[in-house]
Amino acid sequence: MEQHQCETDEPKLRITVLGGGSFGTAIAHTAARNGCNTVLWIRDHDTAVQMNQTHINERYLPDFKLDERLKISSDLEASVKHCDLILVTIPSQAFRGVLQQVKPFISGQAVVSLTKGIEAKTFKLMSEIIREELPEVAYGVLSGPNLAKEIIAGMPAGSVIASHSELVRFAVQKALHSALFRIFSSDDVHGVELGGALKNIYAVAMGMAAAHHIGENTRSMILTRALAEMSRFAVTLGANPLTFLGLSGVGDLFATCTSPLSRNYRVGYALGEGKTLEQATQELGQTAEGINTILQVRQRALDLGVYMPITNALYDVIFEQAPPLNIALSLMKNGYRSDVEFVLPHEDA
Repeated sequence: MEQHQCETDEPKLRITVLGGGSFGTAIAHTAARNGCNTVLWIRDHDTAVQMNQTHINERYLPDFKLDERLKISSDLEASVKHCDLILVTIPSQAFRGVLQQVKPFISGQAVVSLTKGIEAKTFKLMSEIIREELPEVAYGVLSGPNLAKEIIAGMPAGSVIASHSELVRFAVQKALHSALFRIFSSDDVHGVELGGALKNIYAVAMGMAAAHHIGENTRSMILTRALAEMSRFAVTLGANPLTFLGLSGVGDLFATCTSPLSRNYRVGYALGEGKTLEQATQELGQTAEGINTILQVRQRALDLGVYMPITNALYDVIFEQAPPLNIALSLMKNGYRSDVEFVLPHEDA
């Protein structure tokens, strides 16, 4: 019989997951199933009561029964005050506000971001917001090809915990690692976090392209040039290029660019069908971080002088009403370049 990580003679890890969307729910279920003392915090009191009674997240994961040991709470103070590890799955635009609410209840807890996005207007990554709002805490980021419905269904998957603290990395592995969910470790916080945020851009592009019935050759070119583009941008900001060969880079990029379960892919597909951005996001009913990320990364790339043709073409198609064909055409420019990023000097394509 499988021995879960928290089911030992040691005291159980006390885990609090902030945010009751699909991914937050799946991660909380995983920790509870591993035997950890787990609380999932959500804003709405009535929803919390309903979920405690039925053990189902009707809005986001209606087809899955949650572990009955998982507690659901709308009381933020009670949820975080005495836990060991806080996992934050709040959308990027609300991330800072929730940390500000949490701040009075922080003592020795570690805080780990599971949010794959960039704060609007400031271009702050979630780890940077943690450092600004909670400067004394140990922190980390978790990222990887982690589609919520597959995780909660028990399909084998892996993720990466990145932190400068070995204790944080160990705690997250202890809480979430199991026979079906492997947690790898890294100390490249910036690279792992940027991989998780940037791949959302290309999931939107791939969804849009799929709606236009592109061929497999084109899909492959988009994927590989997306990897070059995102790693080029991230390395400019100090990330390790090798990080993008792992789960938080090419792994997450592949999953979100090829699966209809990806929120960003679905928004892109709806846009490719001719729907407006407002229609596409309303139909989704959840946050698609890629739209905000396109805006943020395009402007930052312009400021830094980083060549990002796919991102620029996506911006033109979504916000300037350019024809979708522009995304494909953007890949065909500046052809006399190296196939693999960082191999030849002074490359920009």
